[in-house]
Amino acid sequence: MKTVFEHIEYVKGQPHHIRKRVAFSAAAGVTALIALIWLGGSFATGAFAIHGGDALAGQPAAAAASNDTNNSLAGAAAALPPSSATVPAHIEIIDTTTAAAPSQKKAEQTVIPF
Repeated sequence: MKTVFEHIEYVKGQPHHIRKRVAFSAAAGVTALIALIWLGGSFATGAFAIHGGDALAGQPAAAAASNDTNNSLAGAAAALPPSSATVPAHIEIIDTTTAAAPSQKKAEQTVIPF
């Protein structure tokens, strides 16, 4: 049986299209191995499990995911406002500059010639 170094020397002697195929196959194999380890770890920790069965009881899946704070894959995107919210959606801009520091030099725009 060949060692890895002997196989690398053998592949170096092959035409370019063969070397590209070997490199692509090795990259795909390593990627698949990492994906399988990640997927197995996710299933083992229960990250893909539906907890409590609320999603099947008529509650939206995003709301069911937001109830589980430890293993939620949806994160902040699934945060739903409470049903009693009367404030319309808005963006509030807060000015963080202070009036005591007007002497700071403003940044000049950088021009990149093409």
